[in-house]
Amino acid sequence: MNVSTPLTVADFDYDLPAELIAQAPAATRRASRLLHINEQGMLADLVFTDLPGLLLPNDLLVFNDTRVIKARLFGQKATGGKVEVLIERITDEHLALAHIRSSKSPVAGSQLRLADAVDVSVVGRADDLFILKFEQPVLDVLERYGAMPLPPYITHTPSAEDDQRYQTVYARAPGAVAAPTAGLHFDQAMLDQLTHLGVSTAFVTLHVGAGTFQPVRVDRLSDHIMHAEWYTVPEATAQAIAQTRKLGGRVIAIGTTSVRALESAAKAQLEAASGHQAEPHQKSTLAPHAGDTRLFITPGYRYQVVDAMVTNFHLPQSTLLMLVAAMIGLDTMKAAYAHAIAERYRFFSYGDAMFLERNQTL
Repeated sequence: MNVSTPLTVADFDYDLPAELIAQAPAATRRASRLLHINEQGMLADLVFTDLPGLLLPNDLLVFNDTRVIKARLFGQKATGGKVEVLIERITDEHLALAHIRSSKSPVAGSQLRLADAVDVSVVGRADDLFILKFEQPVLDVLERYGAMPLPPYITHTPSAEDDQRYQTVYARAPGAVAAPTAGLHFDQAMLDQLTHLGVSTAFVTLHVGAGTFQPVRVDRLSDHIMHAEWYTVPEATAQAIAQTRKLGGRVIAIGTTSVRALESAAKAQLEAASGHQAEPHQKSTLAPHAGDTRLFITPGYRYQVVDAMVTNFHLPQSTLLMLVAAMIGLDTMKAAYAHAIAERYRFFSYGDAMFLERNQTL
């Protein structure tokens, strides 16, 4: 498809049988399947334990070390009406931005009683989010009373297994309300195996927001306003990427969140150097960076840092599906998803994985 033609949401739709939405994790982290799409767009059905064989010495895997917080709380307003609170972002030790579901939206100055134990004040609004003030540290409250915020397409009540499996083994920076799901397939034994093979690892942090599950609600992609997520690319990761380039290795992002962090840092570096907003086709080098990103990657975008990625299968009409299409091509993406459905792959957060090598001709 000619990407000079304005893209619409309909270009990223597909029909998924409900039974292919994984409702529970595989028996073990590495027990999923793996669909490999190479630079030429050829497809190969593998299993996740085949991944090390697709990697080369001097390749660098970049993981998102964000940790999912128990962001969902239930309670009631002072009037007695029930509320469901989903923390979107912790902005201070005692402050947070949140989504609130209730029969009638609470007003500034009102009180919420959560988990029949914690009193929270509604300070005001920030766009479609509520500003909440907690008497106790927010993270402490969530750890004690919160529930794991499973995606809306997973229908069961969060369990102790979800507390463990909806979290990567290397998670260490609390702040996400959704897991960076590509990383869920890695266990410590595989990480050790990769190190033994000469594959390096590095980390970024991007606190995944609930907006990751939202479809694009405008027809033309150019009209979409991307949700903001906080990220950081540390100095050690920037140095690791420079060393990887020097040795001729590839930068392989584990998940779309790692992609967005790396590409956002590259974009910020270019804008700082040029003094104006960067165009997607302009090349830049990577420097450490932290801040909010609204980077929206769609077909036609030229990747600055990432050569390949591991990712799960994404929701129809989602920005993540558009990011994948930008890496391998829209037609290849459609063919890969049609193949995965025909072959009964498991989809979404607890589902199977893909290994995508960037189409260099895009």
